[in-house]
Amino acid sequence: MIQVLVVDDDVRVAGVNAAYVAKVAGFRVAAQAHTAAEALARIEDTPVDLVLLDHYLPDETGLSLVRRLRELGHQTDVIMVTAARDVATVQAAMRQGALQYLVKPFTFAGLRAKLEAYAALRRTLDGGGEAEQAEVDRIFGALSATPSPELPKGHSPGTAELVRRAMMAAEAPLSAQEVADHTGLSRQTAQRYLKLLERTGRVRLTLKYGDTGRPEHRYEWVGTGPA
Repeated sequence: MIQVLVVDDDVRVAGVNAAYVAKVAGFRVAAQAHTAAEALARIEDTPVDLVLLDHYLPDETGLSLVRRLRELGHQTDVIMVTAARDVATVQAAMRQGALQYLVKPFTFAGLRAKLEAYAALRRTLDGGGEAEQAEVDRIFGALSATPSPELPKGHSPGTAELVRRAMMAAEAPLSAQEVADHTGLSRQTAQRYLKLLERTGRVRLTLKYGDTGRPEHRYEWVGTGPA
């Protein structure tokens, strides 16, 4: 479980955000805080993997808190969740290492996309070792959390989401049959959605040659492409 600290000066908003987090598989709310000082105390006494951090706090800004955390040696990941939308603040968040930036007001789907992208990044990094360029691209692409493209007629958003999740979670390229096995879909349905993701640049098609001489189509998530 990914342990999350929710930080917002508004107790009600913090509660809503915490409830959102609790609805996403693989995430658990470790604590809530309503000031920078309280957030720092929670990080120091509670195992926390990720902080959902508001910028406007009563005692200091969220970005100031991020700087202090790094100075103190805390490597906890941060996603900014704030109404601050000026470019200077967004740029400062990027430079100080915030992994994502979610502007209020947002929907549950918006937050879920950010969390799922973060979980995909964690899975990618857990393997350790060295990374070739394709793996580096996958690491950076994991945080894109771009929405699914508008689906053509005959395609279901729910099915597209199943296939997308299976591809994001994969540690190696998958065949259509493997995607079908992971999702419970038929091979033909999995193949149809994989071709859609390939056309929109979300997956990369490679060919694997076996003893039969006929290449097997394998697909790798790259997470780029049009929104």
